[in-house]
Amino acid sequence: MAPTDDTAIVAIRNILTRLCKRSGLSPDRLSTTEIDITPLLDLPVIRRYAAAHSTTPSAAVLPVVRELARRLPPTYRVITDAELSLGLLRGTETTGIDPDDLYSQDLGDRREYLSAHWRRLHEIADADSIPPAPTVRSLRATPERRAFTALAALLVTGNVYTDSRFARATTQHRTGGRIDGKVGTLTVVGDAVIDHVYQVDEIPDARGFARGRFTDNPGGKGLDRAVAAARLGIDVRLISAVGDDEAGHRILDYLRAEKVDTSLVTVVPDVSTPLTALIVTRTGVAGTIICQDDRIRLTAAELTGPEVRAALTETDAVLATLEPPLPAIEYVLATLHTLTQRPTLLLTAGEVEQPQILYRYLSTVDYLIGSTQELDGMVPDIPAQSGAHIAQQLQMLGTRAVCVVEDFGCTVRSDRLALDIPRFQAAALTDVPGSRGAFSAALVYRLLSRPPAAADDSGPARRVADEQDYTWATAAMVATQSFAGDVPGAMPTAGEVDRIIRLTAERH
Repeated sequence: MAPTDDTAIVAIRNILTRLCKRSGLSPDRLSTTEIDITPLLDLPVIRRYAAAHSTTPSAAVLPVVRELARRLPPTYRVITDAELSLGLLRGTETTGIDPDDLYSQDLGDRREYLSAHWRRLHEIADADSIPPAPTVRSLRATPERRAFTALAALLVTGNVYTDSRFARATTQHRTGGRIDGKVGTLTVVGDAVIDHVYQVDEIPDARGFARGRFTDNPGGKGLDRAVAAARLGIDVRLISAVGDDEAGHRILDYLRAEKVDTSLVTVVPDVSTPLTALIVTRTGVAGTIICQDDRIRLTAAELTGPEVRAALTETDAVLATLEPPLPAIEYVLATLHTLTQRPTLLLTAGEVEQPQILYRYLSTVDYLIGSTQELDGMVPDIPAQSGAHIAQQLQMLGTRAVCVVEDFGCTVRSDRLALDIPRFQAAALTDVPGSRGAFSAALVYRLLSRPPAAADDSGPARRVADEQDYTWATAAMVATQSFAGDVPGAMPTAGEVDRIIRLTAERH
């Protein structure tokens, strides 16, 4: 999916929602409406259709919207068809449905008919499962918002008429092909926040003080890893949420500048983007204070749209952090768990209140990454005796490979390998914020740079890391020592990691 402006999706959704009133989306309505529909008429997909058919943008709207609505999942399709009065069922077999009533001149009547004939409309739409019929009142809330958001997203991305890149990319992703010079595609699920970073000589005691410097920059484990992967040449999209405030728009601008697709970053109105405070000493040791607002966190409901599902399933790899609420992470893992041919899955550990809920999905996780403390939190009843010990515990729960990364070193336990990669000689600090994010992105880079191993009796083809891959990812952590208060800003390029590998080899 090409990078898009998610604020544009909201704007187009709002226009479509307003155009529902009265007779719906008709040529007469578009030509006489008092609504400012300029953003809709200016969409590339509308202008391409108008140019190809020698017509006006206004006349192109209805056929384009109809075609895109047909591509929506059944529930979204029946809602947008009825409420915009698109007429998708006119001229088709509609036993039990009266098109004149379904496409009534009054929006209220259309809603009532939609609610009353909910099951039959879904049957006509060939729905695999039919959700409970909403009341007219409940229909006007979440179902409508989701349906029109999905339609608006298709209009903004505009892949219907002349842009075949997404379809071509899907095929190439499944075969390990490169697209537009990119190594491969990665979908990251995690938080995007504003980091308040306090760099001090040492952390003061309760009554002491310390001199230092303050910076604030975009951050969050999801954002850090997305930026790190993009700098390595991976085609990255981020699934996250920010507030509709100055900080949220600053994050979006930063991600776009780093060539990260933001079309799946939810912009939540009327709430502030979360903040995280980092206290970093001169040796790199950090303490973290998380200021989280539950109103702005990803929910499983926000992950159920067709664009999100495509991002999770039609990609080379998924990297999920444990920052979002547990139901959201469970949804991501459950979605991938059901696939026969699924992307490579990397999960970065973190504090989870009930990690046992995730155990049933650990066999889906190809690489579980975290510090000893983070990984220990996933097995609360068994205190970690060492990195190798906690890695083995998580292996027994089904994880294919566990990577314990801290202090610029790496311990790996998998069915194939038992590695202990010491810290590089180039590591001058104890640790820095973002080092594990660099490791995760670098490991993805190495995995996507190679074709999947051949399938065997144990399952489908998988990408399997070797010792050189883990060593390269460990070197990427060392490269983050340039940290100067901007966590994603310290993420290295592939050339910088190669340089550390080369210099280390020369010393030996």
